[in-house]
Amino acid sequence: MLIRAEQFFIRINRICGKILTIVLLMMTINVFYDVIMRYFFHNSSVGMQEMEWHLFSIIILFGVSVALLDEGHVRVDFLYDRYTPKRKALINIIGTVFFLLPLALLILFGSFSFVKDAYDIGEISEDPGGLPFRWIIKGLIPLSFLFLIFTSVGYTIKNINIYRLGEQPAQEENK
Repeated sequence: MLIRAEQFFIRINRICGKILTIVLLMMTINVFYDVIMRYFFHNSSVGMQEMEWHLFSIIILFGVSVALLDEGHVRVDFLYDRYTPKRKALINIIGTVFFLLPLALLILFGSFSFVKDAYDIGEISEDPGGLPFRWIIKGLIPLSFLFLIFTSVGYTIKNINIYRLGEQPAQEENK
């Protein structure tokens, strides 16, 4: 049952990763367009520059969750790599439950008032020609941390499976 649960979380995470790939492509096209317009036509758009940052924010906010299940996050690898798979799994479980989840919950619940204030005042860009509806990008903060909590549950299940089996499950080898 835990193997199926892990596969469910991985599947959802892969979908998010594919969506982020599209967002990254959109950001690349946006930057390319902005650079061409600025240096070849001496014309620049504040809205396009802000869109770069908004797309970048989406990639970072949701990319953390994708990196978690793919083991792409930062840790002290020169120590961690020497451990057995069971010990690594135990460290990951403890780190997720006692460090990642409390911080993610703190940011999740702390960001609601931040988003609500931006929505209530109808926050827009301070720059002329900037993007309106800044509360939308701010609204992705609690959403992304909710997704991080969801992914961390999948990561914990994955590590419970590794701990039980004593090795990396076979379905993880072919990403």
